[in-house]
Amino acid sequence: MKRNLIGDMGRVLCATAVAMALGGAASAEESFDLDALIAAAKKEKPITVYDSTGKIVEMAKNFAAKYGLSAEGSKVKASAQLEMIIREARANNIQGDVSIVSDAPAAMAQLIPQGFAESWLPPDLAKNIPAEYQDPLTVVTSANVWSYNTALFDKCPVDNIWELTEPKWKGKVAMQDPLGKASYVDWFNQMAKHGDDKVAAAYKERYGKDLQTDEASATAAWVKALAANAPLLTDADAAAADAVGAPGQSQPFMGLISSAKFRDNADSGMKLGLCKDLKPWLGWLYPGVGLITKGTDSPNAARLFIHYVMTAEGIAPQAIDGKMSTNKDVSLPADEPSGIGAALDQLLPYQMATSLDDWDARETWQDFWRMNYQK
Repeated sequence: MKRNLIGDMGRVLCATAVAMALGGAASAEESFDLDALIAAAKKEKPITVYDSTGKIVEMAKNFAAKYGLSAEGSKVKASAQLEMIIREARANNIQGDVSIVSDAPAAMAQLIPQGFAESWLPPDLAKNIPAEYQDPLTVVTSANVWSYNTALFDKCPVDNIWELTEPKWKGKVAMQDPLGKASYVDWFNQMAKHGDDKVAAAYKERYGKDLQTDEASATAAWVKALAANAPLLTDADAAAADAVGAPGQSQPFMGLISSAKFRDNADSGMKLGLCKDLKPWLGWLYPGVGLITKGTDSPNAARLFIHYVMTAEGIAPQAIDGKMSTNKDVSLPADEPSGIGAALDQLLPYQMATSLDDWDARETWQDFWRMNYQK
């Protein structure tokens, strides 16, 4: 795959975005008084919080009950969040005060540099949050993982991601459509930039020879082969999870799904298993960036909510779904159903440092997928 070069103006915008993002976070040494923040928040109007998970409704209710405030959580897809925040700002009619955006590249390229939203790092928690998650503040990292049907197999039937490109799995891989799910093409770009050597090594391990390709990277060669193997594309994780783990399945599918879907094993009798030994990774992480809308009437309540979700109590409704707080003092619950907590070293981490490159590369990767996808 041939990458398009970023023009001079694109480089200027990227540099500006990074600089402005860095300017939005609080210093760990900044004086901070939580009680004063709570008192100030109680004098402000109710807040609305956007997130792409329905768990935000419960989180907002818990927050309101804890602090005696009014707050409403609203489940909004990441793409719609971006549109709403920009539209509300331009109309000077702010409705959403806080947004947990799962589209980090868009946040870095649009929301922060153009002044629609800003990041705030709780100073008293800064020491517990790794530097790579501070600027802008990443609230959670979520996992998309390869899964299989535990009723059909004693263990994951695939050991290497290159197997998914072979005839045995033609039409038997279920995943969201990369043309409709930006995080998937961001994943392609992250693999190419930060793990391409491992993709190439996995090929050699599988086939006993070095990868020979005309594509720009081993990742591009794998993406091309996967697309050509007629994967079953869905518009949501639920459909991909059903293809893999619905009770009574007789045809085996492999699936790429959110770790949150493993809760359906108990709730709906699903048979989802984690491919924890898959080479080179069992899946990847993507960030949820916490932003405060510029122009909010309730800046203190918004900051208090950000502080709250960075605690174990605040993030608990999402933690049970395998979504991991970036606060090192907060761990996943022991009964989290996917078991992802024991396999974190087998996930490709998301590197925010190249999020703007992900943004610039999206159209190129989408075109590449479109050209190579076969039903």
